Amino acid sequence: MPQPARGPKTFGAGGGHAKNAKYTLHRLGGYIWQYKYLFLLAIIVSLASNLFALVGPLLSGYAIDALELGKGRVDFPKVFHYATLMIIFYIASALLSYTLSVLMMYITQRIVGRMRKDVFDKLMRLPVSYFDKQLTGDILSRMSYDIDTINVSLSTDLVQIFSSIITIVGSFVMMVVISPYLVLVMLITIPLSILYTKHTAAKLRPLYVIRSQRLGEMNGYIEEMITGQKTIRAYAREKKITKRFDTINQAGADAYYNAEYNAAVMGPTVTFINNLSLTLVTVFGAGLYMGGILTMGNIGSFVQYSRKFSGPINEIANIIGELQSALAAAERVFTLLDEEEETADAPGAKDPGTIEGDVRLEDVDFRYLPEIPVIHDFSMHAKPGQVIAIVGPTGAGKTTIVNLLMRFYDIDSGRIEMDGTEIREITRSGLRRQFAMVLQDTWLFDGTIFENIAYGREGATMEEVTAAARAAHIHNFIRRLPDGYNTMINGDGVNISKGQKQLLTIARAFLLNARILILDEATSNVDTRTEIQIQDAMQQLMKGKTCFVIAHRLSTIRNADLILVMRNGNVIEQGTHSELIRQKGFYHQLYNSQFQ
Repeated sequence: MPQPARGPKTFGAGGGHAKNAKYTLHRLGGYIWQYKYLFLLAIIVSLASNLFALVGPLLSGYAIDALELGKGRVDFPKVFHYATLMIIFYIASALLSYTLSVLMMYITQRIVGRMRKDVFDKLMRLPVSYFDKQLTGDILSRMSYDIDTINVSLSTDLVQIFSSIITIVGSFVMMVVISPYLVLVMLITIPLSILYTKHTAAKLRPLYVIRSQRLGEMNGYIEEMITGQKTIRAYAREKKITKRFDTINQAGADAYYNAEYNAAVMGPTVTFINNLSLTLVTVFGAGLYMGGILTMGNIGSFVQYSRKFSGPINEIANIIGELQSALAAAERVFTLLDEEEETADAPGAKDPGTIEGDVRLEDVDFRYLPEIPVIHDFSMHAKPGQVIAIVGPTGAGKTTIVNLLMRFYDIDSGRIEMDGTEIREITRSGLRRQFAMVLQDTWLFDGTIFENIAYGREGATMEEVTAAARAAHIHNFIRRLPDGYNTMINGDGVNISKGQKQLLTIARAFLLNARILILDEATSNVDTRTEIQIQDAMQQLMKGKTCFVIAHRLSTIRNADLILVMRNGNVIEQGTHSELIRQKGFYHQLYNSQFQ
């Protein structure tokens, strides 16, 4: 439904405030906690897998000590014994590692599935104003790309972090057992790795937030341009559009490069620090061997443990960028989940059940933005069964009235009643069930023609659907299709014309057993003859129901019981078509401007 301007649509984080990493991790922890027992099992499997792997270097040292250096004698049974044990432990570690990977994939799929459901459910609870301000492409980016990023991080990076922590702690303990002196040598480089990694992680996170925002902007632009291809080509704006996309694409590429470049620098730097540590261990280890403090097997085991110790630190440094990307993605998802929902129904609000369709507005004031009034001191009374037409120039407030009647927005002051009950005393679901709508922008879903017409009427029969289609003058067209009412509509109805799509949505509204019908430019895509036929059918099918018709084409509302002429948010004239023509006021000017 077209809306008056309310400021530009936004990209990125929307209206929510930026959250810190601690908050985001806490929210992610809430999802993980739902599968805490499976997660505990994953931790146990990860612990066992890494402990088995940590036994290998110790057994390797024992095998080396079975060699009598300088004498050329080897205790082969002992060497084979330790070698066999090493193979057994490494195979067990590999099997457990595979089990862990499968388990984590299962857990993460459950988590992201729940997250997508929460996001989708949240979208169903958000007010219409949220979608007026956000680009569709950016919302889709959060549901697809951002959640996929979280999925990859949980299934791979999280496992790697657990394994790395266990390996680091286990290797450190074993190194202390073998030689506390060589551990003191490593303490020179360990703080350097930790401080550098922490500093770089803090620097990376905002860069990944910007990257996600730029991607959302690009997705939104692409979605908008694909939707408007016919208009773009009709106005020969291809070069202009391409130039604009190049700018957005370059901004996205720059944001991606900045994030990935800073992440790429971290890995080699930490690797250099770790290699420096290994060099120091080798030099001092040789001295301890010459002094008889360590055996060659001890040094071999220590070097392997030092590699196991430094390797995970390097791996953590390499995936820190991916973790920051996942945190940025999670922040965008949680920002959406934290958006303010439609206000709850008032305490004691009731479902009106079946209504007569008496609608009254008294002294209504409303504005989308505080500084721009849209509706001012507006009053109207629609009696049951009347056809009320609302006309006026663009921005006069015609569509806004519909938004207020259905509580897509709430009024600032005044009162709106339905059958004498203030609509805020009625549940939103109960209120909106009283309306059937046909908008200028039609909406059809992938499915059969029958399913699209029967969309709002559960359990509708073929006879009822056919009757509605006849009333909307679309039955003959449907009958000529190869599969009739079972013909599939795809891609929002791309295989039928725009006018036929509009007739289908009109048939859908006719079938819905609602007491109030809203037609917002409902006949803008049909020819004049069909337009007249629809008006005749409407008089019969809407008998006893209140009908609001919003139209710029004044030929569609000649037979209305009451015409409200709006200008700058105020009703400046009202009456029947004949009465308004005789008054020779603003309606007379509008009418003449169309039919002179």
